[in-house]
Amino acid sequence: MKIGGNIKKLREKLGMRQEDLAKQMGLSRSTITQIEGNGRKVTVEELIEFANVMNISIEILINPDLKPEEVVEYSISEPDMNQSKVRISIPQNNFEKFKEVLLYVLCRIGAKPNIGETVLYKLLYFIDFDYYEKYEDQLIGATYIKNTYGPTPTHFHTLVEEMIEEGSLARVSKKYFNYPQTKYLPRREPNISKLTGTELDTINDVLCRLGEMNATQISEYSHKDIPWITAKEGDHIEYESVFYRTPEYSMRED
Repeated sequence: MKIGGNIKKLREKLGMRQEDLAKQMGLSRSTITQIEGNGRKVTVEELIEFANVMNISIEILINPDLKPEEVVEYSISEPDMNQSKVRISIPQNNFEKFKEVLLYVLCRIGAKPNIGETVLYKLLYFIDFDYYEKYEDQLIGATYIKNTYGPTPTHFHTLVEEMIEEGSLARVSKKYFNYPQTKYLPRREPNISKLTGTELDTINDVLCRLGEMNATQISEYSHKDIPWITAKEGDHIEYESVFYRTPEYSMRED
């Protein structure tokens, strides 16, 4: 069901008339009718306002059939893969693949002066979320949180330390336009046998589109992506929200 159908379903469940919802949204009733009939797209700002007016989370607005017990966290320290209510959008955190993807990215563009830690965070985010949107499956499936500077992979430093100890990665501190920058250098080639053709295509596409951006540019770019916008500061960014991206960010061909 598209977002308009979700809005109608939730409005009826809450016992709201179209007139009531239109008034609170500052829209006409005919506009609400168009939206609920999927005849008019919902803007990012309207999506957030619909959630506020209905007093629900963005996640529930995206998936109105979701039950509270189905929203669970995946813990790295105590994973429980036997839960009966685990959603596919919960990060799988494929750490071995994470390492190979990071090495692949660094071998491709790591030597460029703009590729510091902050840029790597955002490249990994777009690799994961673009792939999930396009194929409804996870590539790395890393967990990302929302912070001031954009999406951040929560296990990045732990995995980097492991890679440095393993001898597959080196850390270098330097300056980029007089700003401190942490860079990582690959010390071995990635094992691309762990990556499928579609995964490599997605990675290469992200690197071609965003690989020239500096930290400020790619952070600002990530701030306009629906998954980041709809997450709360410090919270995990939900993979499921990727299906409501604006055309500028969407990987799907409608």
